[in-house]
Amino acid sequence: LTMYRGIRRISCGIARTRLPRSVASHAPGASSFKEAYKRDGYAIIRNAVDAELLGEMRDHVAWLSSRSFLQGVPPDHWHHPIMRNDPFWVRLISDDSLLDYVQELIGPNIALFSSHYFNKMPKSTREVMWHQDGSYYPLWPMRVVSLWLAVDRSDEANGCVRVVKGSHRTELQEPGGANGMAAMGTHSEQDAVRLGEVLPLELDPGDASLHHPNLVHGSSANSSNRRRCGLSVRYMASDVHCLIEEQPVLLLRGSAPAFVNWYRSWPKYRAGYDMAFRGCEAWNEIRYKDAKDEAQYFSRTDYHQMEAEIRAELDGFVHEVKDL
Repeated sequence: LTMYRGIRRISCGIARTRLPRSVASHAPGASSFKEAYKRDGYAIIRNAVDAELLGEMRDHVAWLSSRSFLQGVPPDHWHHPIMRNDPFWVRLISDDSLLDYVQELIGPNIALFSSHYFNKMPKSTREVMWHQDGSYYPLWPMRVVSLWLAVDRSDEANGCVRVVKGSHRTELQEPGGANGMAAMGTHSEQDAVRLGEVLPLELDPGDASLHHPNLVHGSSANSSNRRRCGLSVRYMASDVHCLIEEQPVLLLRGSAPAFVNWYRSWPKYRAGYDMAFRGCEAWNEIRYKDAKDEAQYFSRTDYHQMEAEIRAELDGFVHEVKDL
């Protein structure tokens, strides 16, 4: 239990540069940003990450696509188990340009619950039913914010996220509830129209949207010849309890109270194995480390076996979702 003792405080410390944000964007600390989130249940950030980091994110998607152990995994199921062993992924989601916005909504002590790349390929018929993210989160209390970071242009033609404006003021509904919805949905189309105005969240590459866990949202099929790729990140306050102990939650900024969660190490960078990125040479010096996790997981060098374990976890998740 020594890994839980005391207060843990971290700061990433990688130097970042940022592009000017457009007039239409919200800046951290701006009243309009928090007011929009509080009023509508979401807020849009233009140019949320700088051009270099956006380029690295695109390279990362291409790099993941080339990984032999991920061949055959549906492109919309690149989940948290991959991130667990991927240093660039954690470098990206811990960038100050993102955490500064999140801090305005849930406070200075920020942790990660999960993250997931969504790749909706051209002409994909897959739709995401109307749902509330918080209905699926094993977290208490629900001091959480979801962030969507666009890798590609995201619009109505290629199946962008659609939201019901103001629906975050409603209570969380059980998936597949009494309204007869399939298990992966919480609301019907009729429910969504009744609750408020349905709006598409159109984003350019590098833009981000932040969503309240109670916000009703979904997405349509991709009828275009363009891919729609984005990264979903689920941030939580560090004193929120994750009720699934095996979930590898990460502490990204600030401190965490003792005995709440086991905050795991940030992934180790291994030259020649992991994707190189800006600041990778210094990554192992600044990354958050947990002694037990270092000994049990990041001391391993059997990379093929680690990949096999990640793949088995992904396949299990995909199978579970298909059975719902």
